[in-house]
Amino acid sequence: MRITKVTTKTGDDGKTSLGDGQRITKNHPIINALGDLDHLNSIIGWAEAASSNKIYSQELKNIQQDIFNISGDISLPDSDTALLSLDRIDYLEEKIKEMSNDLPPLKEFILPGGSEFNSRLHIARTTCRNSERSLVAMHQKQERNDLHAKYLNRLSDYLFLLARVVKLKKNQEEEHWELNK
Repeated sequence: MRITKVTTKTGDDGKTSLGDGQRITKNHPIINALGDLDHLNSIIGWAEAASSNKIYSQELKNIQQDIFNISGDISLPDSDTALLSLDRIDYLEEKIKEMSNDLPPLKEFILPGGSEFNSRLHIARTTCRNSERSLVAMHQKQERNDLHAKYLNRLSDYLFLLARVVKLKKNQEEEHWELNK
């Protein structure tokens, strides 16, 4: 599906079209999931804008493509499309493994924050969890592609670890949660 016109006025009645032309209400679980994925994609772009590392920037742009692929799959609910491939989950799992090996073990919850890039990664992580919850709610109402939920679950882990790696490379100490502070 290609966007040829931004203002169509067809949504003025509270309905919108999916990629297959099906009309549904704008508060339908599919639209909520698509909106949260769009929000996540924007937040990841915002995080990428604060990165000075070309490798991290490219990884985040690739993730944005993955999120568009998930959205494409969702917007064609009765299709056999499979825009997101299993190898993208495998890739995230490999990156998670690599980053985990380079980090000290966690003994306590850490406070999100640090550099601008680091803080944006934490916001992307929590936005990813929101997207995952919307996707689960959508899956309760219709048939599901389990790769989507698995991808988002791995993505939030990836973003968490990347934020930790960025902080470590900046020689910043992680601040831990202190009970009853």
